[in-house]
Amino acid sequence: MKRHSAPTIYIQLKNRVIIPKGKGVMLRDVAILITEPECKELLYSILLIQPEQNDGNLILIDMLRVIPRIHELVPDATIEPFGEGRTIVQITDTAGKKKPSVTLFILVWLLLFFGSALTIMNFHADVNMQEVQIRIVEMLTGHRDEHPYAFQVAYSLGIGFGMVIFFNHLFKKKWNEEPTPLEVEMFLYQKNIDQYVIHQEYSKLKPLEDRESENPGGSG
Repeated sequence: MKRHSAPTIYIQLKNRVIIPKGKGVMLRDVAILITEPECKELLYSILLIQPEQNDGNLILIDMLRVIPRIHELVPDATIEPFGEGRTIVQITDTAGKKKPSVTLFILVWLLLFFGSALTIMNFHADVNMQEVQIRIVEMLTGHRDEHPYAFQVAYSLGIGFGMVIFFNHLFKKKWNEEPTPLEVEMFLYQKNIDQYVIHQEYSKLKPLEDRESENPGGSG
């Protein structure tokens, strides 16, 4: 590659990427580059790692692995990193991907439905909700009704409507662009998993660095 001056490469690693099993991890898969057009595609084609069976399904790639590979191709380049200095690569077996099981979906739906119903009923029994509803109807109508079915039906519909509003979701319909509480919890859960994976991968690298420092001439 002929250049009149050293190129400046702005690089930002993605947070998490998914790679099919058996495919090598290229720089284009894990990073976004801003540099001269004539060298961008060449840099994107850099093979960072070829996952093996013993690597597992989660691989950590940090900037310390990326920068030397770029300098091998463009030794005089000035690299300006942005954002997180690492990315998590998830290896998936796309060939074995199956359609969701309808039977499993129905079983999970029934489990959640009856589990939620029992939770609400147990809560109402603990706080004696039936007596509260009887007292409310008595205050509104002036006579005591031991079975205020109209009030209870309206109350039950109100709980369902309130849950729809709270979760901002009804089947595939969302009322606005705000994330639902479930989406926020899933995001936090995934973020915690990523932090755990990063910690575990760096803890694996430390013993290797210690062995190399104890035996610097072992490869000679």
